[in-house]
Amino acid sequence: MFRQLETLSNLKQNQLDLLRKTLRGFQSVCVAYSGGVDSSLVAAIAHEQLGKRAIAITGVSSSLANHLREEARRQAQWIGIHHQECITQELQDPSYSTNPKNRCYACKRELHHHLNEIAQKANGFQVIDGVNHDDLGEYRPGIEAGRQVGVISPLAELGISKNSVREISRALGFPWWDKPAQPCLASRFPYGEEINAERLKQVGMAEDCIRTNGFEEVRVRVQGLTARIELPRNRIEEFILHVERENIVNYLLSLGFSSVSIDLEGLVSGKLNRYIESENKLTM
Repeated sequence: MFRQLETLSNLKQNQLDLLRKTLRGFQSVCVAYSGGVDSSLVAAIAHEQLGKRAIAITGVSSSLANHLREEARRQAQWIGIHHQECITQELQDPSYSTNPKNRCYACKRELHHHLNEIAQKANGFQVIDGVNHDDLGEYRPGIEAGRQVGVISPLAELGISKNSVREISRALGFPWWDKPAQPCLASRFPYGEEINAERLKQVGMAEDCIRTNGFEEVRVRVQGLTARIELPRNRIEEFILHVERENIVNYLLSLGFSSVSIDLEGLVSGKLNRYIESENKLTM
């Protein structure tokens, strides 16, 4: 059992205890594991409670940034859970590559097709994921794809929020407890703008460039050939004043972008979903 290094509030301690009890109740599980804080907590507690009867699977495609793939590997090794990768082919599906509003549904449908195959070959492991309770209130069409094939979301079912996930992870000494959210590279493109492997690689290389300059949390949003850099609001001034911006601009231009800008609003997760929310308000 992971040693608890910090005291939790009664609510969060109860949530951790219930998560342990819930996962202990499965015969065996296959965790849909991205390396994010949520799925890492589920994978860790599953391994703690079930040992070799818990495995973690990461779907790998062009939409997964290379550094996130490496982080997922390192974290799984730290946890001790058996970790596998499976190659997914969502880019071959027009329901994904044409980038409709429910793109994430097609992505998760493809992922869970592979996870279910792996789970069945492993003698019927139950597929579980890291969807937390907060996710249920956001626009996340991929959740429905999991539900349709019987995926269970322990964090959501137990009412465990993102904040609780982070506090529990910190209390258990997980080094990644404050890791920022890192959605897939496809989320950098506005809905309706086609996605392909080359464009995903272009965005990934652009973000790697920003990260190597000391800005770990970054999005390079794309519209056509325009690159718009999003950074946390409290770091925009530092970027403007202290980074060799000309070098970054020249590098991004060399990747094929025609112009580069900085979003003065700062990094906002899910920013490209705003127009969906506006549409919903207009139709109410």
